[in-house]
Amino acid sequence: MKLSNKTLLAFSWISLLLIVTATAFFTYQMKTYSRMETDLDEYMPKDHPAFIYSDEAEELFNIKDGILIAVENPKGIYNTSTLQKIKDISIGLQDMEEFDDADIVSLYTADNITGSEEGLDVRAFYKKSPKDEAALEELQNSVRSNDMVYKRLVSENENIALVVASTNDDVFSMEFYHKILEFAKSYEGPEKIHIAGVPIVEGTMAYLGPADMKRMVPIVLLVIIAVLFFVMRSVKNTILTLLVVGLSTVWAFGLMAFMRIPVYAVSTMMPVMLVAIGVADGIHLYSHLNLHLKANPKISKFDAVKDMVSSMWKPVVMTSVTTAVGFVSLLTSDVYPIKYFGMFTAFGVMAAMFFSLVLIPAGIIIFGASMPKMKEEKAGGEEKTKFSHRFANSVIKHKYAVVGATAVILIISAFGINNIWINSSFLDKFERDSDIVQTDTFINQNFGGTNTINVVLESEEADAFKTPNYLRLIDELQTGVEDLDIVGNSFSLSDYLKRMNKVMNADDPEFDRIPDSKNLVAQYLLLYEMSGDPENLWKVVDYNYNKANVNFQIKSDNSKEINKVMSEIEKYREGFENKGITLNYAGSGYKALVFTDLILIGQIKSLLMSILIVIILIAMMFKSITAGLIGSVPIIITAVISFGLMGLLDIPLSTTTALISSIAVGIGIDYAIHFIERFKIYAQETKDLELTVVKTMHHSGRAISFNAVVVIAGFLVLLSSVFPPNRSLGALVSLNMFTSFIGTVTIMFLMLCRSGLFFKNKKGGLK
Repeated sequence: MKLSNKTLLAFSWISLLLIVTATAFFTYQMKTYSRMETDLDEYMPKDHPAFIYSDEAEELFNIKDGILIAVENPKGIYNTSTLQKIKDISIGLQDMEEFDDADIVSLYTADNITGSEEGLDVRAFYKKSPKDEAALEELQNSVRSNDMVYKRLVSENENIALVVASTNDDVFSMEFYHKILEFAKSYEGPEKIHIAGVPIVEGTMAYLGPADMKRMVPIVLLVIIAVLFFVMRSVKNTILTLLVVGLSTVWAFGLMAFMRIPVYAVSTMMPVMLVAIGVADGIHLYSHLNLHLKANPKISKFDAVKDMVSSMWKPVVMTSVTTAVGFVSLLTSDVYPIKYFGMFTAFGVMAAMFFSLVLIPAGIIIFGASMPKMKEEKAGGEEKTKFSHRFANSVIKHKYAVVGATAVILIISAFGINNIWINSSFLDKFERDSDIVQTDTFINQNFGGTNTINVVLESEEADAFKTPNYLRLIDELQTGVEDLDIVGNSFSLSDYLKRMNKVMNADDPEFDRIPDSKNLVAQYLLLYEMSGDPENLWKVVDYNYNKANVNFQIKSDNSKEINKVMSEIEKYREGFENKGITLNYAGSGYKALVFTDLILIGQIKSLLMSILIVIILIAMMFKSITAGLIGSVPIIITAVISFGLMGLLDIPLSTTTALISSIAVGIGIDYAIHFIERFKIYAQETKDLELTVVKTMHHSGRAISFNAVVVIAGFLVLLSSVFPPNRSLGALVSLNMFTSFIGTVTIMFLMLCRSGLFFKNKKGGLK
């Protein structure tokens, strides 16, 4: 059905009105309901068996991530002022509604287990800050002789004291994050205050993530504007293309907010992604318009738009669909940030397609069609195609060298793939010299560690963990694992019993061991329950004494290091199982490790699925399975090189870099589709391979080269991110785009020529 010019003009105005209305709605949703989420628990599937078990154990033993506040006095903490400050901080935290009294552990709140004539005595190290030298020395000696506190809450050099405030994930917010930071810093001087811990790292990520996005988006826009104008040489067309990417970004984030999906750290890259991707359709549309206007300088803007849309809608739709498929494939991941990133980026890509096919034509009709002065050869039939002809002939002439070089690169990349590893570390997302990393390092150097793994032991035997042999096995586990440099301290029921056995025997070091009889163990535990605060005891054992919690403090959240600790723990599994005790894991450190496995599984599934679907879509589009297979070659080459380079450069897969394969497939396939589509058209028109090659290189080859330049420029902006994984992603995606482009105009081009595809007699095939 042919539309009149008047109808087209009316349709254009109506389209603009509807787009503005919808954009206003999404903008309101984004401003009202958008929020940042960095809690690792919220990254994971709630129905995963490992997480279900861990959550149950955390509830049973009150396992929480701790906020660590270190009070440093270079002259030593054993003075009235510093001890008072430790007390004030402890009480101040207890007064906050986000904490229970039992959640605050410090030298002021900790129990000091000692022996007395009446039996076991459990009391605080101090209630009032000691003022005279004798009292200060007595406190110092008490701490030094208590392994449950010394080197755990007070550093070995006695210059630093630690206050640990454990908190539930559901109370942590940006307001609370700033509240804690301001509270801690208010105690600065003369003591120095350091604050770290998993919640603080997550909070810092939540704070810096949006700030990083706000800083990068203007840079991306400036770069894209500059490159687009350089390519298009038209202010009007540059503005329309920018509107496409701007609106698609607003719609994507607006839909997220409307569905009450939070913004994760990885989501902050969506604007950069959509800006870089969204310009592709506009470039191809304007590239075609440019050539058509040059060939038909007297054509009306209505006829030019009709030709542009009728000629380009199919490849624009197909490239958008295949790009969206690359991101939709991320739905196979069980990691929520990656899953939602894929879902809403795919929506943004389809929105960009809609705007490209509606907004750009409407803009041309309403505001007029300018002559896009794209950078190219001088006018003239032969001159315009001179470079295209020369490049195509060069590729064909040196086809064996091209294939050989590609094979060598792929072989090297295959070796690199074997070295790929996964990392769920939050700290590794920051610069090594950043305050958050430096503070974490400082506390790890002086104490047990800012991260934990909890080993949960279970027996069906009643009072199992009152049995000396079982307790000794726990002690052996702790001793063995603590031999690892990365492990600072460990804590369990055995530590309580060793301390009680020692103090009940006049502090004789010979008795710093597990008691020999079950009855004596039971008596000590009963005395502690009567004399101390049993709430502390229930953090390491349950009320029936058939479940025990062993806590290991680790000096890193790096997945490689956590794996080392887990491997060492596993050496003791058989010993426990021989006694009928099962060994399981809980806590944030363990869940982070499971998290890495989910990333890998999701990565493999999404890559295989996206490639398979893309092959099917291309085969359906061109009605040829050969076309589908040929079209997939550049993205397969790109994926292999990308992952190989990650392995060779020791760049880990993370929630950020795990997006590489989907981006490579989603964006890289655009080049192949546009090239094959134009190759098919010219093959059917000319029936001549040489002429088809030259025309295709001049039309689509030029357009995808412009596209590659713009996309690469957009992603290179990520190199300015404050987060190292974002910089790695920017560099790798830029490389992917370059590789996809080169693969399309070389290897895929040679395969198209060799196959004789779209030439009925097949005689046009490359020899």
